[in-house]
Amino acid sequence: MATSGAAPPLRVQNYHEDGEQNLISQEEPSSSRGGWGAAIFIIFVEVAERFAYFGMAGNLITYLTNELHEPIPMAAKNVNTWVGVSSLLPLLGAFIADAFLGRFNTIFVSSIIYLLAMVLLTISVSVIPLHYQKAMFFVALYMLSVGLAGHKPCVQTFAADQFREDSPEEKKAKSSFFNWWYLGITVGASAAILVVIYVQDNVGWAAGFGILTGAMAVALAVFLFGYKKYRKQGPLGSPFTTVAQVFVAAVRKRHINGTSTGFGVYSRDDKDQHETRRFLAQTSQLRCLDKAIIIDHLDASSKNRNPWRLCSLNQVEEVKLVLRLIPVWMCCLLFAVVQSFVQTFFTKQGSTMIRSIGPNFKLPQASLQIFIGLTVAVAIPIYDRVFVPTARKFTGHSSGITILQRIGIGLFLSIISMMVAALVEAKRVGIVIDHNLLDNPKAIVPMRVWWLIPQYMVCGLSDVFTFVGLQEFFYDQTPEAMRSMGAAAYLSVVGVGNFICSAIITLVQAISSKSGEKWLTDNLNRAHLDYFYWLIAALSTLNLCVYVWIAKGFVYKKLEAEETGKEKELA
Repeated sequence: MATSGAAPPLRVQNYHEDGEQNLISQEEPSSSRGGWGAAIFIIFVEVAERFAYFGMAGNLITYLTNELHEPIPMAAKNVNTWVGVSSLLPLLGAFIADAFLGRFNTIFVSSIIYLLAMVLLTISVSVIPLHYQKAMFFVALYMLSVGLAGHKPCVQTFAADQFREDSPEEKKAKSSFFNWWYLGITVGASAAILVVIYVQDNVGWAAGFGILTGAMAVALAVFLFGYKKYRKQGPLGSPFTTVAQVFVAAVRKRHINGTSTGFGVYSRDDKDQHETRRFLAQTSQLRCLDKAIIIDHLDASSKNRNPWRLCSLNQVEEVKLVLRLIPVWMCCLLFAVVQSFVQTFFTKQGSTMIRSIGPNFKLPQASLQIFIGLTVAVAIPIYDRVFVPTARKFTGHSSGITILQRIGIGLFLSIISMMVAALVEAKRVGIVIDHNLLDNPKAIVPMRVWWLIPQYMVCGLSDVFTFVGLQEFFYDQTPEAMRSMGAAAYLSVVGVGNFICSAIITLVQAISSKSGEKWLTDNLNRAHLDYFYWLIAALSTLNLCVYVWIAKGFVYKKLEAEETGKEKELA
């Protein structure tokens, strides 16, 4: 539909908005498909994948330092770099899924690559000669990143797609789904930390990686077993084309001063009026992009619409949605920095402390991560079944609190985790000084490893709020045709955060070395890890202030149907 002032109406023949298709018509016709019956298969696949990932990543720094003999700062940066690459590559995987393969096919292909990478990792730690082992290990490690590139952005989105948004019951189930999804993957990660890491430390790395490889093989079989139950949709076209068209059209019409000059605005084609697709309502933010919907004399005189000169209102609002996500994304990067310490410095702290339980059992240093999983396992049911219904009575919001409020609480908790970690580390160093262990880095400090539990638990609680909130936020606020990209954007928070962490480590080492004592060294007893934690806590506090300011001005996605309903209620 086009509405015009002085300009004649624009004629568009057989037009569907670029980069979009009727999402409803692509779904399978059978009502028995989708829902929890299909989602449960996909959740199992993700549980197995997280089991494999954390069984390898959770103890990676131990393998690099103990088996490949890397210094602790170098090993920490290698872990951060690999996690960063693994979290950024999903942007490419999501693009391929949305534009070419579709989510189901992308998951299938990437799962095969993932499985092959796990096989290669197992071989590299078992039968490859020592002088080739490091090269082969890193080749397999980054091959695993390629598998993650297609797997991570699509699995959760594909599972959420099993719940229809035009059904009130399924829409409510979808909101709850994100909580239980995160609980499921936490169970997988916790099982790996308890079982696989123990096997790696006490039986052998080959046995540990062999278990992970078997888990991925079972996951792939289960995923294919549920084939007939899934709701599937094909590729929706390149999301980048849609974004580029809006920017190009807005720049071309930058000299036009709104619609007051007599030009019309382009809403959508008449044929779109009969489609069941959901359309976005117009918002007042980023008004400069609205120039892309203005019909000038050249548009009006053309028989067919040029998508690089004239875009639909829905297309422009989709680009606005994407741009509004960027500041929130940036404010979550320091949260990822804090969470990266769980697999690096927290683990090395634990290696210096008393880990024995009884006379015959010694807790693996990376196994303390289980307390994150236990915290999540307890907190999510309480959040979903107690907190949300209680908060709903006061706020009237279907989720109890808004998504951005949930994320903000998690950011605050991440600051608390750094403060707790700094205090515990200061106590550990104090005991080191009292027992004259400063120059004996391999000595076990007479301090129980249980002192680290509080910082792990606060990290787990912050995960419940921020990571789960980010998953729902990027799924809910991303345009429907870009939802794989939305999941990849959430994952890229972790990736960029790890790169920032590596940069901070390098910068801190360079600056602190000039004062005579490096804050981060191989000898944690001589290092000042507590100072480093306080620095991150201070930066995170500043970041939280910026986040609150951004969140207060954020405009959530609005649909035409919802806005029309509000107008009728007011009338």
